[in-house]
Amino acid sequence: MIGKILLVVSWIYIFFGVLGIFRFSNMYSRLLTSSKIDTVASITVMIALVFYTGISEYTIKLLLILVFLLVTSPISNHIIVRSAYLNEVPVNQKEVKGWKL
Repeated sequence: MIGKILLVVSWIYIFFGVLGIFRFSNMYSRLLTSSKIDTVASITVMIALVFYTGISEYTIKLLLILVFLLVTSPISNHIIVRSAYLNEVPVNQKEVKGWKL
């Protein structure tokens, strides 16, 4: 029962995150929103799977995957945003030259 509720909550996170991606016009805001979807929804799905499997060897594997996601997801998003910043991707879309917005 708790696993099903957590899966529904993760789909709600994903829905509002995708809505936020389409709503924001700034690339950095979109990356922040996608980061939140990736981190929060994956945490919720992993915890739901832990409740589904119960106490077994799969629980340990799922918890290790969860720790791996908690470490790597924010780092990878930071690297993407930093490379965009270093390549001078504009913050506002109005700053883009040669494009009619």
